[in-house]
Amino acid sequence: MKTEILKIRSIVSDIDKIRRAGELLRGGEVIAIPTETVYGLAANALDEEAVARIFEIKGRPQDNPLIVHISEEYDLEKLCEDIPESAYKLAHAFWPGPLTMVLKKKDVVPGIVTAGLDTVGVRCPRGRFARAIIRSAGVPLAAPSANISGRPSPTDAKHVIEDLDGRVKAIVDGGRCSVGVESTVIDMTRETPVVLRPGGITLTQLKRVLGKVDTSFEAVGEVRSPGMKYRHYAPKAPVKVLIGGLSDAAEFIKKQSVNRKVAVICFEEEAESFKETGAPVIPYGRESEPAELARGLFDALRRADESGAEEIYAREPGIGEGIELAVINRLEKAAGYNRIILDMNQ
Repeated sequence: MKTEILKIRSIVSDIDKIRRAGELLRGGEVIAIPTETVYGLAANALDEEAVARIFEIKGRPQDNPLIVHISEEYDLEKLCEDIPESAYKLAHAFWPGPLTMVLKKKDVVPGIVTAGLDTVGVRCPRGRFARAIIRSAGVPLAAPSANISGRPSPTDAKHVIEDLDGRVKAIVDGGRCSVGVESTVIDMTRETPVVLRPGGITLTQLKRVLGKVDTSFEAVGEVRSPGMKYRHYAPKAPVKVLIGGLSDAAEFIKKQSVNRKVAVICFEEEAESFKETGAPVIPYGRESEPAELARGLFDALRRADESGAEEIYAREPGIGEGIELAVINRLEKAAGYNRIILDMNQ
């Protein structure tokens, strides 16, 4: 299959490409589109055959539910029922934006989208190109990350091309994603809303609107959200999270790089210290700016693979209630929760 590359920089000047994307989606094709979080592998969410091809292209297990993307807040009622007032409050506060709400689905949503569950995750993306494409298609879009299942999520069209060129009908190149990690997922079917995945909307923001949320980041009963059941976000080389002081970490890397090729993903503030170890060093942002870390993480994981490293060691930020929680979550999953503690006092 020859993949069309539809490069978009302006809705006005590139409206023909947006219309082309919408036409392909209406026709049952699967294409990659940009959102503010990561690139999505999109298909008509109401077309079972098109959705089945998402799973086939990604190599994604079919018991892993998909998120449905809409262009307007009022479209929520076309897909969901028994919507609590708290969900409308969240939509008013954070849509369009990187927030997915899990709600009771209507029969119009095929079971293949929800892995057979009676709930569906829905979000209205903030990315102007994504919303324009959804409007052009005229249908809600099921759209997991546009990568081979388990690989680091794509935050630039070049990442999508690496994974999916020749596998999809088109890739819409909308530039680099502004958030860089997937949406926050919150289950609104519980008495106390449960955060299933941290992401672009922070716990502080959610608490400001809802007052109280459950922040265990674990499934309650069935797996109702992507990113909860399988190893995710991982490059080809094994990843280990390095916990401890900078000097101890640099000394550890120096020893590890004697007999094998390792790479280090670190904060910009630490880069010079790690360069002295002789290992490839890939900064992904400043620790003092967690939003930078979120934007740079998945690209750094891919670049570490490109370095030819046999093992990748990554530094993660301190815990808080901001977007750093999403960074930690993605790194821990990429590493399969494999952590090396260098300083027991940390």
